[in-house]
Amino acid sequence: MKAIVYSETGAPSVLRLVERALPHPEAGEVRIRIVVSGVNPTDWKSRRGSKPGEALDFAEVVPNQDGAGVIDAVGAGVHRFAVGDRVWTAIAAFQSASGGTAQEFCVLPEDRVYPLPDVASFDLGAALGVPAMTAHRALTVAEDGPSRLSPGALSGKTVLVAGGAGAVGHAAIQLARWAGATVVTTISSPAKAELAGAAGAHHVVNYRESDAALEIRRLAPDGVDLIVEVAPDANAGLGGKVIRNRGSIAVYASTGEPLVLDIRVLMTLNVRYQFQLLYTQGQDVRDAAAEDINAAIVDGALPIGDDAGLPLHRFSLADTALAHAAVEADTVGKVLIDVTSGS
Repeated sequence: MKAIVYSETGAPSVLRLVERALPHPEAGEVRIRIVVSGVNPTDWKSRRGSKPGEALDFAEVVPNQDGAGVIDAVGAGVHRFAVGDRVWTAIAAFQSASGGTAQEFCVLPEDRVYPLPDVASFDLGAALGVPAMTAHRALTVAEDGPSRLSPGALSGKTVLVAGGAGAVGHAAIQLARWAGATVVTTISSPAKAELAGAAGAHHVVNYRESDAALEIRRLAPDGVDLIVEVAPDANAGLGGKVIRNRGSIAVYASTGEPLVLDIRVLMTLNVRYQFQLLYTQGQDVRDAAAEDINAAIVDGALPIGDDAGLPLHRFSLADTALAHAAVEADTVGKVLIDVTSGS
């Protein structure tokens, strides 16, 4: 079978296509024929490391956390899945040499695999893991909010999604709207405004063309209940101006700059900062997120593609390096790799 591997950290050029023997699942594992692999920023950041040429924990690593495909073999003791089941993956490559989805077949522990609803495409399945699970966690950490999402769970709440044109922002807009929230999002250009609007945001604020704090306060006079934050360092000042008393700011990324907070303002408002990382959230949190995400899919709440505000960019398995480069260059939309036939 064909697989993409790398043996040291570095630029996309360290990725190479190789032939490998077909792996076999052991107890508690399943083998998936990967149809589509999704690429996220976490994938290229892991590949780059802190500097080029670093040694890895394994001789070779298969990249990419997210993917979708079909179960074609199961190990002993597996009861959740059967051969022929359509599935999507989460944290497939985490602490694993060969679990990544940039290969024709991968073997994973069954707890990193979830059923893909019949109404969902493999493209959607490959776009769920990192973005949708991260968005779900961000929407369920507020002190005064729900721990699970469903229609009505966020009714009466106003959610601000920073960077609504990104993959996580897109999923957060969709899930928040499905759960009944009023969704405000910030963007940096008219083109991104169109994407955020297509995703379902009720209000879109271009922070480069207006006073974002003033505009958000006009939309939410008492302040927003929750901020889904992609750039806490850059947006710390804005957050303090628009968050309500006892509001929460859920942080899932950073620009890499130091985070400087106005303690007086945040303390006065009893604001909660919740930092999160998908890999260390815990299995129970990921399982709950997957269940809610699948329910949203069945309700038609998580579409992708141009019309839904998340353009798709496709690459072949042999061009995985180009796919990684596209994500690294901040390509707007979702980068997907076609691995095998969907039939």
